[in-house]
Amino acid sequence: MALIKVLTVALTLFGLLMVGSASVVTAQRDFSDRWYYLKLQSVWAGIGLAGFLFASRLDPRRLEKIALPLLVFNVLCLVLVLIPGIGLKLLGSRRWLNLGWFSFQPAELAKLSFSLYLAAFLKSDASSRFFRFLVLMLVPIVLILMEPDLGTALIILGLGLATYFAAGGRWLHFVSLVPVTAAFLVVFILISPYRAARLRTFMDSTRDPLGASYQVRQALISLGSGGLFGRGLGQSRQKYEFLPEATTDSIFAVIGEEFGLVGSLTVLTAFWLLIRSGFSVAASASTPFSGNLAVALSSWLGIQTFLNLSSLVALTPLTGVPLPFVSYGGSSLVVLLFAAGILNGLSRHENFSHNRRTSH
Repeated sequence: MALIKVLTVALTLFGLLMVGSASVVTAQRDFSDRWYYLKLQSVWAGIGLAGFLFASRLDPRRLEKIALPLLVFNVLCLVLVLIPGIGLKLLGSRRWLNLGWFSFQPAELAKLSFSLYLAAFLKSDASSRFFRFLVLMLVPIVLILMEPDLGTALIILGLGLATYFAAGGRWLHFVSLVPVTAAFLVVFILISPYRAARLRTFMDSTRDPLGASYQVRQALISLGSGGLFGRGLGQSRQKYEFLPEATTDSIFAVIGEEFGLVGSLTVLTAFWLLIRSGFSVAASASTPFSGNLAVALSSWLGIQTFLNLSSLVALTPLTGVPLPFVSYGGSSLVVLLFAAGILNGLSRHENFSHNRRTSH
């Protein structure tokens, strides 16, 4: 499906434009080079787009074969990142492995490796594998929560449940999971002071305006300042160190300020079309593995987009997840582009199989 390729490339290029715009102030302050972050992101985009092209040509049967080795490798990396001296501790979290000239987030790869293995695991008789599915899902989630990284854990939980039920799981199982999951999340949030503060400010946005609710308040100011058509590219005022995480978690607020409601809705439409295309691939898949994988990857993209955007407009508490293809971050961008390449490859493979069947 050519639309997947077009939208992925368009969002990536637009992301480079916005990273360049949003980062000029902090890049100049920290590195005396206003294009520092744009240059780095351009390198990662180049690597990611090469990965997109490579993944587009992978046969689904080969992906199924590498699913288990990749998951085992990824779980090992998630363990290593928690070991002092191996995993980097930044801003109170251990999420990065130092690989010399660059650092890498295993949690980003976990979204892909878990999607691949889950697609293979659930390709037959999903409803009878419910408890094994729960154990399988808990392994990466628990390791990621230990970093801690609640946002990524929620994405894996969401894509896992979506894939399970798309593969034929029972709704009764889902209903039984809701109260258990909700109770677990509440406990996990309350035992962490900064997460508890985020939850309290989500319930009352006027609470702690210069502390826990500051980022959301500044994001809302930024979005509101854009009006209908925005201030214009490069004209955001909030990026002048008023808006925290302007190049990562909050980059959509800069988009809203510079391109207004019209520009924001255009970006949202692009994401909606991409996610819809992914589910269309799942609906037309000729094998259970391909269908499950398309559901997992599309759910991942949809959930991550929703968590990022909803937190900026105070619909959900802040979770700190990047906006796919747009936010600054090498690990996230490269893995997402590889995943989009797989989706594109699945669509090409299904179209080829369909044309071959009809020709006979």
